[in-house]
Amino acid sequence: MADYSSRRLFTPLDELEIDNFPGYLGRRRKAAFTLALLWGGTVALHLLSWGSWLVLGLMGVLTIHAVRILLARPLLPPAPLGPSQPQESSVPADGSTRWPFVSMLVAAKNEELVISRLVANLCSVDYPIDRYDVWVIDDHSSDRTAQRLQDLKGLYPQLRVLRRSATATGGKSGALNQVWPSIQGEIIGVFDADAQVTPDMLRRVVPMFDPSHVGAVQMQKAIVNQAKNLWTRGQQAEMALDSYFQQQRISLGGLGELRGNGQFVRRAALVQSGGWNEETITDDLDLTLRLHFSGWSIEFLLEPAVMEEGVERAIALWHQRNRWAEGGYQRYLDYWRLIAQNRLSPSKTLDLAAFWVIQYGLPTVAFPDFVMALWRHRLPLFLPVSGLALTLSMVGMYQGLRRTQPQSIWVHGLQTLWGNLYMLHWVLVISTMTLRLAVRPKRLRWVKTTHLGGEDDLQVHTP
Repeated sequence: MADYSSRRLFTPLDELEIDNFPGYLGRRRKAAFTLALLWGGTVALHLLSWGSWLVLGLMGVLTIHAVRILLARPLLPPAPLGPSQPQESSVPADGSTRWPFVSMLVAAKNEELVISRLVANLCSVDYPIDRYDVWVIDDHSSDRTAQRLQDLKGLYPQLRVLRRSATATGGKSGALNQVWPSIQGEIIGVFDADAQVTPDMLRRVVPMFDPSHVGAVQMQKAIVNQAKNLWTRGQQAEMALDSYFQQQRISLGGLGELRGNGQFVRRAALVQSGGWNEETITDDLDLTLRLHFSGWSIEFLLEPAVMEEGVERAIALWHQRNRWAEGGYQRYLDYWRLIAQNRLSPSKTLDLAAFWVIQYGLPTVAFPDFVMALWRHRLPLFLPVSGLALTLSMVGMYQGLRRTQPQSIWVHGLQTLWGNLYMLHWVLVISTMTLRLAVRPKRLRWVKTTHLGGEDDLQVHTP
C-alpha cells in the first residue's frame, strides 16, 4: 500500500481532469440516473431467483470489512509540543523553528452573540504569539458583529479582520478563498463562530503534520450543550460514533474526513487541491476528496475536542442534516469518474465504497425493498445488510462514547441505545434527499439558521 500511495502523492488538482460540471442541472441528471439504477436494481433482485445470493455476497464483503474496522488498532498521537515560554524565541539563531506559523480562519455572518468569546478563545492559545494569527472574515453582517470585531482588534494584536462587500458570493467557501492565498500560515485552521477550544490545541495539532504525506488534521467534535435535551444528547452520541469510525478507518488505510469546524489543512495541500469549492454546499466533505485525490492523507485528533453548539429543535436538526446529507452525496456525483478510475489507493476505494453502501445505498433502496417484500410476501432482501449496519452503529457508538466520555458502562449503554434510536432519522433524511435531488431543479442561495448563542451560515438549495 505504501508503494502505491507514493506513486499517487502530490498530484496537482488541474492534472486530475476533474470535469467542469454544468452546475446543479448536471447533478440532477446524475442523481436521477443513480436513483433509477438503485430502485430498478432492487426490483430486479426481488424478481430474480438468484437475487438473494447477490445480496448475501455483498453482505459477506461488507462483513469482512466491518470486522477489520472493529479490530483495527489506532496509532497513538505524537507527543505535543512543550508549553511555549514568553521569553523563548520562536525562531532560533539557525533560522529553524519548531513552531510552524498557523493561521486560523473564521467566516462569520451576524455572529454578535458569540464572536467575542470565539476571538478571546482563539487568541489565548498556548503558542508563541509571533507564530500564529486569527482571521475573522465578516461576511457583510447586518448586526453588531463588525463593531465588536473592531473593538477586539485593540485587545488582540494577532487578530485580523476582513469585511466582505454585499456583492461577495460563495458563502463560507468564498470567504475562505478570499483570504487564504495571502495569509502567512503554513498550516491553516478553520473554525465555526460557536467553536470553543482548549489552550493546548495548537501544541497537539501541529505535531500531527510531521509525516510529509499528512495534508490535513480533523479534531474531534463535541457538543457543548449536550445536556440540554434529547436532541443534543443524540448529537453527542453521533459525534462519538463519528470519532470512532474516523480513527478506525484511518488505521486501516481508509479515508479520514474533514468536518468543517476544527479542521487544519497544510497550505501546500490546499494549493494543490485548488482551495475551497464554491460550487458545493459542504466545502469540508468536498475538500476531503480533493485532498485524497491529490495524494494527501487526513489524520484525526481525538484529544482535545473542539466544542460546538448542537441544534436544540427537531426542525433545525432536519434542515442541518439534510444539508450534510446532500453535500456528502454530491461529492459522489461530482467525482464518480475519479473514484471509478481508481485514483485512490485500493484500501481507500474499498473504504469509500463500503461506507457509501451503508450511508447512502441502504436508505435509498429501503422503500422499493419494503414494497417488493410486501408484494411477494417475503422479508426485505437487504434486511441482513441493514442488520450489519445497525450492529456497526451500536458497537461503534458504544466504543466511541467510551473513548470520549469518562462515564460508567451503564451510562454508555443507555446513551448508545438512545443514540441509535436518534440516528434512525438519517434513514428518512437520506431516502427523501436522494429522491428530491433526482426530481427537483435547484438554484443556490444562502440562508440563516438560528443557534442558541448565535447563527451560522448554511448553504442550501431552493426551487
